[in-house]
Amino acid sequence: MNEHLMCRDQHPGRSLDFDNIVASCKTPRQCDAAKGNKPIALTPLMAECENELVFLVSGRVEGRTPRAVETITTLNLGDHERNNKKLVEKRKVLSQALLQREGPLSPLYDDELLQMVIDDLTTPVNGKLEPYAPVVVSILKGWLSVAQP
Repeated sequence: MNEHLMCRDQHPGRSLDFDNIVASCKTPRQCDAAKGNKPIALTPLMAECENELVFLVSGRVEGRTPRAVETITTLNLGDHERNNKKLVEKRKVLSQALLQREGPLSPLYDDELLQMVIDDLTTPVNGKLEPYAPVVVSILKGWLSVAQP
């Protein structure tokens, strides 16, 4: 569904503003259903979103900044299994399946191999990325930063 980053009740002039609309899920107690009319401090339209949210192999997501933590909480995106067990488990299973498809990977592999897999996962096929590819890319980028001094 379409989600308004700034709620229509408080910002009626932005209802049709494409810079105020993102795709969202309809899952109970997460995304739009969790947000309600609350503002979102960090949105997917912000370039820094990719660096402030960290996805883990466990399926959890962590925030590197206070606004990322706030956004994860507001949208109930699964910072801990007890907060959104279904989403965390789905992310974990699908990410691990995608990682296995790319071959056996771990933080022990060299940066060049990890970067090749990242490049592959960020290249659209028929105009689309694989489901959960951005999550796996976040995991692999975390491994790169662990490998670097």
